[in-house]
Amino acid sequence: MSKKQINILCSNGHLGFAPTKEGSFKIGAATKPDYYCCDSGSDDIGPVPLGADKCASHYEWQKHDLELMLLAAREQGVPMIVGSAGDTGTNRSVDLFVRMIKDLAKKHSLPKFKLAYFYSEVDKKYIKNQIDRGVIIEGLDGRSDLTPEELEKTDRIVAVAGIHPFMKALEMGADVIIGGRSSDCAVFAAPAIRDGFPEDLAYYAGKVLECASFCAEPYGAKESVIGTITQEDVKVTACHPEQRCTVASVAGHAMYERSNPFYEYVAGGMLDMTHCNYEQYDEKTCRITGSRFIPIEGKVKVKLEGSGKVGERFIGIAGIRDPYTIKHIDKVLQWAKDQVEERFAGTTYQLHYRVFGKNGVMGALEPVKETQSHELGVIVEGIADTKEAAEEVTMIGTRQIFYARLPEVKGTAGTAAFVLDEVLPASPAYLWTMNHVIPVDDPMELFDVRLIEVGR
Repeated sequence: MSKKQINILCSNGHLGFAPTKEGSFKIGAATKPDYYCCDSGSDDIGPVPLGADKCASHYEWQKHDLELMLLAAREQGVPMIVGSAGDTGTNRSVDLFVRMIKDLAKKHSLPKFKLAYFYSEVDKKYIKNQIDRGVIIEGLDGRSDLTPEELEKTDRIVAVAGIHPFMKALEMGADVIIGGRSSDCAVFAAPAIRDGFPEDLAYYAGKVLECASFCAEPYGAKESVIGTITQEDVKVTACHPEQRCTVASVAGHAMYERSNPFYEYVAGGMLDMTHCNYEQYDEKTCRITGSRFIPIEGKVKVKLEGSGKVGERFIGIAGIRDPYTIKHIDKVLQWAKDQVEERFAGTTYQLHYRVFGKNGVMGALEPVKETQSHELGVIVEGIADTKEAAEEVTMIGTRQIFYARLPEVKGTAGTAAFVLDEVLPASPAYLWTMNHVIPVDDPMELFDVRLIEVGR
C-alpha cells in the first residue's frame, strides 16, 4: 500500500564541494526524515576532474558531509543515498566514498548495516562496438552524433544513471547507497517512486531538492532543506532559521538553467512544469502541484559524458594600468600572439587570453556604458603537448604584453604592465568529447549494483 507521505532531507547541493552547514542539518535531522539524500557531482565543474579522474572537492569536506549524513541516518535507522560520488561518479570516486563509509563506520563503532554501491564508467570498446553495429549515439545540445574520431579523443566515459540502480539497491535492503554518476533528481525521485508516489511529483521533488538551500531565500548555500512528498503535492521547507522557501525562490530555482524553463530532460523522460502551481503553504514552506513527467517513447536512452586530454597547461597573470595600453589592448595581445607564433610556428599549441575589466562598470539599473577601465587583469593560458612547451608558450605570451610595440610609445614601456615573473603550472587541459545518449535494452545495462555488509 502506498504511503501517505515521505520526508527527504537534502543536506547539501553538491556534497563535499564546500562543507555542509551543521546547524540547519541538525534542525532538519531533528524532524526525523524518512531519507537522507544528497547529490555529490556535476558537470558544471568542467571536463578536467572526469578526464584526470580526480575530485574537485576536498577530501576532508567530503568526509565531513558523509559523516553527518551517516550518523544521523544510522541513528534513525533510515536509508542514506548519495549520487555521483566524488564529483564525477568514476569508479575510483565510488571506491573512495565506499572506503570513507567503511572508515567512518569503524571510527564510530556502528552496528552492522548494508552498503550498496554501483559503478558508472563505460569502456570505450563497448561504445566502439555499438558504433560498429550501426547504433546511433545521438548528440545533445547541438552536438553531432558520436563518431569514431571523437570517441578516440576520449579518455574516460561515465553513464548517467536514472532511478533504476537506486531502486534496485533499496530492494536489496541497502541502508546506505553510494552511486556512480547519476541524474541529480534521480537520487531523490527513486525512493519516492519506490514508496508508491507518482512519477510526476517524485521527479519534480528531485529537481527542486537537488541543490538544497538554493531553492530558499535569502540566498545561502550549503544549508539543508526538507521535501515532503504526498500523493497530491510536494512541499519544500527551509531548515535554516532565517531562510524561507517561497513561491519566488522555489519556482525560480526550478526553472533557472534552461532556454525553455518549463521543460527539463531527466533520466527516461521530460519534466513538464508548464502547469505547476506554487503557493505559500506556511512561513517557511512552499507547496507545488501540477508537475508532469512525460516518459520518452521507444528504447531507453542513457546519457554519456566523456572527457579527453588536450595537453599540458600553464597560467600567466598580467596587470595593466597605462591608459594608452588599455585603449589598445587588442593590438597588445595580438603582438604577444605573434611573438608566440614566431617561436612555435609549425607546432601544436593553444594560447588564450581572458581580459577582466575591459568595459568598465555599470549601475544595476543603468544601460551598458562602454567606459575605459583604469586597470585590466589579463589571464594567459598556454597549452601544448609537453609541460616544457606549455610553460614557454605561456611565458612568451605573458611577457610580450610588456614588450608590445605601439606606434605612439616614444620611450620606456615601464608603466605599461606588471607581469608576474613566473608562470604557474596548472592541471592538464581537457575537453568535453561526449555529451550524448545511447539506446539500451535495459536501463540497468550499464550499471552493476553491489551489496556488502559494513560495521561491527
